Amino acid sequence: MTASDNPKDALIVLNSVTKNYGNFTALDSVSFEINKGEVFGYIGPNGAGKTTTIKILVGLITNFKGDVKICGYQMPQHKHEIHKFLGYLPQNVAFQDWQTVDNALKTFGLLSGLEKNKVEKRIDEVLDFLSLSYFKKTKVSQLSGGMAQKVGLAQAMLHSPKLLVLDEPMGGLDPASRKQFKKLISSLAKEGTTILFSSHILSDVQDVATKIGILNRGKIKKIGTVDELKTSIWKEKIVEIVLSAAGKIPKWTKISGIKSIEQPSPEKILIYLNKDIDDDIVVNAFVEQLLKSGNRIHSLNPLMPTLDDVYQSYVSEVGN
Repeated sequence: MTASDNPKDALIVLNSVTKNYGNFTALDSVSFEINKGEVFGYIGPNGAGKTTTIKILVGLITNFKGDVKICGYQMPQHKHEIHKFLGYLPQNVAFQDWQTVDNALKTFGLLSGLEKNKVEKRIDEVLDFLSLSYFKKTKVSQLSGGMAQKVGLAQAMLHSPKLLVLDEPMGGLDPASRKQFKKLISSLAKEGTTILFSSHILSDVQDVATKIGILNRGKIKKIGTVDELKTSIWKEKIVEIVLSAAGKIPKWTKISGIKSIEQPSPEKILIYLNKDIDDDIVVNAFVEQLLKSGNRIHSLNPLMPTLDDVYQSYVSEVGN
């Protein structure tokens, strides 16, 4: 087996991956693909199987059914080849507290296969990229939780991997550290790194993921972009119009494509639209009525489900 050289090939391919622990099924025929350059957010409740999936991807779990390919290599049969271009950040990074940051990274760099004469230069490069140069000689025991997590990311990046697999990388971080960590993920993605990360913080996933997979009870429930996921549970189109001030509300002339109209307050109007219509034409016709009646429009926005709505819809399905 050799790695594929086709840039259009998916970097990660899981096909019917199943993992049982005795009578408990942690993963049930999980299949998905991640293309090169994507940031894949993997979400689901605690115990859904996210960490089991990740451990299979990085070769920590080898006894499973199904097929896993990374860059065309089979896991776990070609685990050593895969590890050359895969970086992994577990939930809890295990550094020896008495070591300084540079010594801890040197150990991981050598274990990752970096040549001894290149590891120091690479450590400096990564620490500079992560704004950690100041902490190079700091003992691991003296780092804050956020800094320790960034050092964990540094060790995963040392060998310039094509793929980063991050298990709950922002769990336990304060809001400022999470914001900084998300910027780092976005920067790495812009440089061409493919990233898979699990998280239970939906806002973090929405901020950085280009594709999202929802896992529940070991099964993939839905995969897509944020907009695709929202559309999948969008049962009706609703447009909210906010007026600049309470004004004279006209008696509505019936417009084809509008199912109904609600006015929850003098300044707010909700338009319920039929699905298979040209939204712009219908909404523009309605807006013309408002303007002709002397109203001024402050804002006009389609009301779509949130990612939280999508998540709750898929993880609370009957029979899931």
